[in-house]
Amino acid sequence: MGTRSGIAGRLRDALDRVEPPPRAVDWSLFAFVVAEAVTGLVSFTVGVPEGWPLFWLHRALGIGIIALLAWKLARVRRRLADPDLWRRSTALSVLTLVAALGALSTGIAWVFGLDMRLSYWTLLSVHVGFGLALVPLVAAHATTRFRLPRRVDFERRRTAVRYAVLLAAGAATYRLQQGVNDALDTAGADRRFTGSQPREGDGNGAFPITSWVADDPDPIDRESYRLAVDGLVSDPVELTADELAAGHETEALLDCTSGWYTVQEWGGIRVGDLLDAAGELDDDDAYVRFVSVTGYRWSLPIDEARDALLATRVGGERLSHGHGAPARLVAPDRRGFQWVKWVTRVEVRSEYDLGQWVVTLVSGFE
Repeated sequence: MGTRSGIAGRLRDALDRVEPPPRAVDWSLFAFVVAEAVTGLVSFTVGVPEGWPLFWLHRALGIGIIALLAWKLARVRRRLADPDLWRRSTALSVLTLVAALGALSTGIAWVFGLDMRLSYWTLLSVHVGFGLALVPLVAAHATTRFRLPRRVDFERRRTAVRYAVLLAAGAATYRLQQGVNDALDTAGADRRFTGSQPREGDGNGAFPITSWVADDPDPIDRESYRLAVDGLVSDPVELTADELAAGHETEALLDCTSGWYTVQEWGGIRVGDLLDAAGELDDDDAYVRFVSVTGYRWSLPIDEARDALLATRVGGERLSHGHGAPARLVAPDRRGFQWVKWVTRVEVRSEYDLGQWVVTLVSGFE
């Protein structure tokens, strides 16, 4: 009994030495939540394995938030548990706590391989929703008890040690979780470094139909469909759906930000061949913009675009409407939301299209 008490006492002492001052905990929670949101959003654009440190940082920050939240709750638990101590701002505090627990619990469930849908949303999408809601809630919560940090709260050497320990513990915990997934052969064991889970099989039925935001157009008539290739080209052209089925094939991995990935054989026409047919200008700084019938669009640097594909087939089958027929962009090493569906225009431009980020938020709305 004495040994247990001794171990527990030493553990409590160690935790007390690592725990930051109360004001530092509050500001650190805010900083960690903002950093978590930023790394999460940026990770949506990363599809190459070299980007794995960003995903590890995101997960380590999440585990750091768990520790900070535990310290925070230990300090305020009496105030939350006693209704007589509640103030007008307490409801906001509780709502912020619910969002934090929602983001953490769905994130933990996802990395252990839980795969379920809540209405139209995957568990990962729900996690993202909680995370996005948490940022303004934490900011609003901070204004109710705003106190500027003091120098003593962030004493340089001790603070650096504390946060190094937090992040290292987060990375180690995530690595341990990966080992548990591998040992138990859970659904999470086959995830990519992005967290996406595999979808096996070939063709249209092998992977889910997803659309970014509100994109949901009516099926496009193949006979009347025309693809325009224009912009900074000398000879703009229009091609029919049959002319796009040029027989070029490539195997590419589609990694969707809703949390799944699939490897398929895609067939269609190389974008480089389209540009050559239109007399593409020799401009090293040019971009190629792919525009959907819905108005959604995305741009690629011209060298990358040349190696991309406008696909009319997948897994030996003609592309279905839900997957972007008559033609969709296949952009290896890009995330799924950048693989524009229902492409009706390919445009060569001299400048990067900043407006495409706005379109990702409003595309499909009328």
